[in-house]
Order: sequence, then structure tokens, then C-alpha cells
Amino acid sequence: MKGAQELTKKIRGLAREKNAIILAHNYQIPEVQDLADLTGDSLALSIQASKTDAEIIVFCGVHFMAEAASIVCPDKKVIIPVKDAGCVMADMLTAEQLRQFKGRHPGVPVVTYVNSTAEVKAESGICCTSANAIQVVKWTKSPEVIMTPDRNLAAWVRRHTDQTVYSWDGYCPIHDELTVEAVKRAMAEHPDAVLMAHPECPESVLELAHVVRSTSGMLKYARESDHREYIVATETGLLHPLKKQNPGKKFYPASQDMVCKDMKKTGLKEILSALEREEPVVKVTEEIRVKAYKAVERMMEVPRD
Repeated sequence: MKGAQELTKKIRGLAREKNAIILAHNYQIPEVQDLADLTGDSLALSIQASKTDAEIIVFCGVHFMAEAASIVCPDKKVIIPVKDAGCVMADMLTAEQLRQFKGRHPGVPVVTYVNSTAEVKAESGICCTSANAIQVVKWTKSPEVIMTPDRNLAAWVRRHTDQTVYSWDGYCPIHDELTVEAVKRAMAEHPDAVLMAHPECPESVLELAHVVRSTSGMLKYARESDHREYIVATETGLLHPLKKQNPGKKFYPASQDMVCKDMKKTGLKEILSALEREEPVVKVTEEIRVKAYKAVERMMEVPRD
């Protein structure tokens, strides 16, 4: 514990000295979340960081998140502490594959989940988050849409619109491998608990859920709800902020197996090293950045419910 405290103090001092802001996704390990200046969902963190005067962003997450920060904050240096912290789902779709997919559905608008590479965003008409995907698809007012890269998020949207949704066959293994059997076991063990599920989960799991929310949506729901117990069907890292924000409530993982190894690669030592060296730097080329930013910017025009 003493070592962690010393590292935290050293990192914070160095961050002040270098005018750096530390961002941490909700799935990061507890020590990293507690260290960070801002915690939350990936794109929201980048947007918040863009409104600060920080010169350096240290993004504790996975590669596409650091790319998003580079897209939204081109005037800032973006550092990812662990270069090979990637996202399996984001890597399931390339820009060339998307171009071919669009060719099979000419003229159909492309709605791309922010959990995607910068190159894929650049090939898209508009981005969405897990929180606003339904609103974004409805906002297009198109009878047909292409949704990439997550088939489960697309299926969730399909259930809530009367539009035809063509989806890419990508998925997050952590969510997609959650079984109905595992969820039912958790529900049997905690019969009074509310089941909160992320829309990256399979439809069969979402059908059992009392509420379907993004990670930020789960945090909000737990804060505002009168319920005392919750089963959380998303990556186990979210249990830390849920418990921290709601000390009088209980939270249980839908499955102990819902752990993203890439999200757990970043520790305090890696953050300190990255800040000292100011690398690895993630920089999206200007040509890609401008196109990708347009897709993000369009999303910001969509009215919130």
C-alpha cells in the first residue's frame, strides 16, 4: 500500500509539473481509477479533456480510446501507458472491410460505435455510444442503417426502432460470452438484486435484465435508484466506482469471468513511466482525424432524451 501511495504522489506531482491530465476508463483497476483526474466512458472523457488547458493527456484505457482523444484534442499530446492495450472488438473491423460492406448497401448511412478505430470512424457517417445508439439511429430518419462494429448493440437498437439495421459481425468477447445460465445463477444467489446489463451483452441476457445501460448509465441508475442490491452485467472494473459512489448498496458481478485483460494492463508503474518519457504517443493523422471528427461532431448534434 505504501508503495502505491508513493507512486500516486509521484505521478500527481509530475502531472502538475507537465500540465498533464490523467483519464481512466471505468474498467481500469481501482488504483488507476482513484489516481485519475477524470473517470468515465471513453468518448466522454476525451470531450471533457478537450475543455481543459492540459497540454498532455495520459489515457488509461485501450488504444481506440487514446485515438479518440487525439481526434477530439488535436492540440494536445496523447499518451497511452501500455502500447499494446487493445480492443478485440475494435480490431474486428478495418476501414477496407467497412468500405466493402458499404458497397453491398449503397447509400445506406453508417452508424459506428465509438469502440472502433479512427480509420473506421473516418469511413462512417455518424458515431454513437452505447448510451445514445437508439437515439442516433432514429435521428438519421433513414429506413435502413448500417451499424458497426458490435452486433449485440445493433440487435438492441433493432429491437427499439422500426428501421432495418444491417450489422457487422463484431462483438466484445467479455460481454458476448456472458451466458444466460451464469446470469440466472447470479439472480438465484441474489433474488432481491436488480440486474443491470450493458447492451454489448447478447440479446438472451438483455431479455433477463431489469435495466439496460451503458457504464455511465449504470452509475447514474445506481445513484438515483432506491434499490439496495444490484447484479452488474459488464466488465468487473465497474464494480469499483459503483461501490465507491454507493457505500450503502451492494453490487455483485454477473460473472467473475467478465474481466478484460487489456483493460487491466495499465498500472501505476506504467503510468509513471509513460509520463516521465512522454510516450508511447498516439497521434491520428490529420486526414483521418478530420473525417473521424465529423462523425463524432454529428453525434453531438443528436438531441438527448
